[in-house]
Amino acid sequence: MKYIGAHVSAAGGVQNAPLNAKKIGATAFALFTKNQRRWEAKPLTEESIHRFKENCADAGYTPDQILPHDGYLINLGHPESAGLEKSRAAFIDEMHRCERLGLKYLNFHPGSHLNKLSEDACLARIAESINLALKQTTGVTAVIENTAGQGTNMGHRFEHLTAIIAGVEDQSRVGVCLDTCHTFSAGYDLVTTRGYEKTMAHFDAVVGFSFLKGFHLNDSKKAMGSRVDRHESLGKGTLGLKPFRMIMNDPRFDGIPMILETPDDDRWAEEIRMLMEMVRIGDEIK
Repeated sequence: MKYIGAHVSAAGGVQNAPLNAKKIGATAFALFTKNQRRWEAKPLTEESIHRFKENCADAGYTPDQILPHDGYLINLGHPESAGLEKSRAAFIDEMHRCERLGLKYLNFHPGSHLNKLSEDACLARIAESINLALKQTTGVTAVIENTAGQGTNMGHRFEHLTAIIAGVEDQSRVGVCLDTCHTFSAGYDLVTTRGYEKTMAHFDAVVGFSFLKGFHLNDSKKAMGSRVDRHESLGKGTLGLKPFRMIMNDPRFDGIPMILETPDDDRWAEEIRMLMEMVRIGDEIK
């Protein structure tokens, strides 16, 4: 079964996220558990935690269908000690928030070297940051999102993801989220059938599907290999719809949250229906 949804708003409290997901017909969803552009946040209240869990249960969402995302300020590979410590503290706080909400994943961008560290040193620092967070939390898996490689961002090569995972002591609590826009912009072909098969075979050989915990489903405004992160609505960008048909009918991706981060939230319900229809058509062909 494919779990398909979007990164919905948690405005007014995290308890509203599952309600917003249900409104658009989602069978999965993502959320920020705090303001993604601020370092500090008020602690979650017992009431909001209870209502979040209650609303998830009422709508039929289990932790397997929810992929929370951390804040954008966090850089677990930061080359400077002050920035690194601030990022690590914020990341650990986000892991604790997921713990309290009963969630099993925390999706995050790995980090950037800012031209002040070598790539290898940055990757090792990211792994060390994950180790520190895992030691101070329980039950939550750190899910590394691949990137487009914009600027000095790490994670745009599958080998980067492998290097980070190799440095994590408890590999039962680390995973990967593949973003279609990022993958394509990083230079991996998802558009042709041969390219898709080659890319997925390479991911399996280098990282392994056992580490895949989620997908971000986004078209791209930019060309393959541009290393520019610009999401587009499905079918309106350089990826087109074919990659999403292949993904929706690939059984390797059953049972994980597949999340839209496309720019027009008014189209999310339509995009979810379209993706679900791709699954149905694929099932009929089989």
